[in-house]
Order: sequence, then C-alpha cells, then structure tokens
Amino acid sequence: MSQKSSNMPRLDMHGEMILEEYREHLPMYNEMTEVITGRIEETLSASGIIVAGVEHRVKTERSLAGKLELKGSKYPDIFSITDIVGIRVITFYADDVDKVASLLEKYFEIDWENSVDKRKLHEIDSFGYLSLHYICRIPESNLVSKKWPDLNKVRFEVQMRTVLQHAWANMNHDTGYKSGVEVPKSYLRRLSRLAGILEMVDDEFGRIRTEINDYRRNIQSLVASGNLDEVPLDGDSFRSYLGTRPFDPLNHRIASLNQAEIMDVSLMNFLPLLKAMTFKTLGDIQKLIKDYSDAAFQLARFQIGLSDIDIISSSIGPQNLCLAFILRSGGGKVGVVYMLDSLNGPSPSNDAMADFLLDQAHNLPFMNQNHSSK
Repeated sequence: MSQKSSNMPRLDMHGEMILEEYREHLPMYNEMTEVITGRIEETLSASGIIVAGVEHRVKTERSLAGKLELKGSKYPDIFSITDIVGIRVITFYADDVDKVASLLEKYFEIDWENSVDKRKLHEIDSFGYLSLHYICRIPESNLVSKKWPDLNKVRFEVQMRTVLQHAWANMNHDTGYKSGVEVPKSYLRRLSRLAGILEMVDDEFGRIRTEINDYRRNIQSLVASGNLDEVPLDGDSFRSYLGTRPFDPLNHRIASLNQAEIMDVSLMNFLPLLKAMTFKTLGDIQKLIKDYSDAAFQLARFQIGLSDIDIISSSIGPQNLCLAFILRSGGGKVGVVYMLDSLNGPSPSNDAMADFLLDQAHNLPFMNQNHSSK
C-alpha cells in the first residue's frame, strides 16, 4: 500500500464503493464549482447586490473518507451526500443574506428538507455559525450537460453569511475553539462576550444602511418637490440636485453666444468649493443661480463671445457663477486661486490664470452694480 492509502481512514466495502464513485465524478465536481460560482456572481451583479466574496471548494478525498468512516451506512450512494460541492456567499450586511437566498431560489432547486437556517439558533456562542444553508440542485431547465449527464443529480451546499460572521468563524477555528481541545471557561466567557458585540455590530450596520437609504429617498423627494431650503448640502443631496440639471439654462444661454455644443462633464467636484463658499443648503445654490446668472453670462461673453469656440464644457456655468460670487464678495485673487485649485488641482499656472480672470472681470457691468451678496 502507498503511504497515502495507509493514512486514509479504514472503510468497509460500501464506503469504498462510494469513494470510488467520488473519484469518477471528481472532474465533474471541479467543473461544477466554477459553473455554479459563475452563475451566482452573474445573478448577483444583475440584481445589484454587492457581496464581499463568493468562495467554493470540493470536499477532499480524505475529508470524504473520514465522513464515510463515521456514518457511511447513512448514504446509499454518492448522490445522497449533499456537501461534496460547497459554495459560500459572504455578504456585507445581514439583510443581504435573505436577498441572496431569494436569488438562489429562482435559479436552483432547493432541497428544503435538508436546508437549515442556523440564524434561528439562540445559543450564546453561535454567532459565527449563523449561516443560512441551502442544499441545491441545478434543474435541467437551466442547464443540461452532455459531458456530465449526472450533473443534475448532484446536490450541493450554499452557505450564506456576513463578513463578520465569516471572520468570527475563522477566528474561532484558529483558536481551537470547538475543536475538541478543552478551553478554560474564562476564555469561553470572553469569546461569548465578543460574539455578542459582533452580533450587535452586524445588526447596527444593517440599521445604519437602512437609515441612510431612507435619508437618500427623503432627500430625493425634497429635491423633486423643490423644497431646497430644507435640504442640507452634502454628497447625496448635491448628486440628486445635479440630476435636475439646474445649470442647464445658464449653460444653454452661454452656448448660444457661439451656437456651441455643450459637452457634459461631472460637476461633483464643485461640492467642496461650494461648501468652502459657506453654502449650507441646496437653496443657497439655487439663490446663487438666481442672483449671479447674469454676471456669469457677462463673464462667458467676454471669455468666448469673440472666439470661434464651438464646444463648451457644462462646467462653464457653475464655474462662472462661483467666480462672480467670489469677486462680488471681495474674495479677490486669493479667492480665485482657491477656486482654481479646488476645481483643477493646485498648480503654479493657477496664479497666472487668476490674474487673467481678474483682468477680464474688472470692467464688466456686474462688478460695478450694487448687488447683495449671499
């Protein structure tokens, strides 16, 4: 006998027959893991569910032999063993586990009798093992393989759990907890306390995400209703506001100077500048547009009115609004340089550009009009 065989568990004839079936099907198992993992990842992506990872493994011959040594009589054949192919989907949030499960139910046949929801356990030390386990089968309606005619007979296990549950299970395994090694009760108490803390963190992450999503929906509703004075200026609100294209009228007015085409660019880089200009709400930006659009147009007319420019960026409107506000508020060259640094990144050329813009604006009508600043 080889050294490998001598180290294998001792099996009866029935166990050896199942192990031989395993060897015959091993290439199919390996291919199955790739196919199943790929389908799960495609389905998650199409549904917009972002997960931490999708892992897979095929039970090793030694592991299967150990299982058969203990309870081989329980299994009439290789197809009655449900965990030879194992998939694990690791989610960021606890409520995403159920979303993943719902997708699996649409794509695979679920063996409900052998599936188990370990999240319903209430043992104090069970946190890292609160996975949802589905025993699945690929239905012939979704995939049939001429190469592997037994493919649809194979049941496989999909475990779904959160990142924190996954980390906790791995840490417990690493410390030898539940490995048969006796651990002093003082350590077990500390582990249980940590498990409780991590479970609270898992739940809190879910609650925070729900509240953030509710906040975003409320912001979108306020923006859509036009109640902009009630909307604080932040990344989510500004993004929603930009969706209403508030600078389009000004940009189209500027484009009409040369019948120019407008090239859309992201305007999110204006957010830090607007905050630095002490704007607090979307209503403040709306007031900026109302009060300074004529000034911004005067700047644009001086900038491109006598040129042959036929393409302008959608940033020209908000940039000239900010420039007019800074100039009328007494920000001078320092304020203009700060604007250019904020929008384009710090550069020595911004100093010369600031001088050029100041020179352009010096004699424009808006600089000599009485105008209340923000």
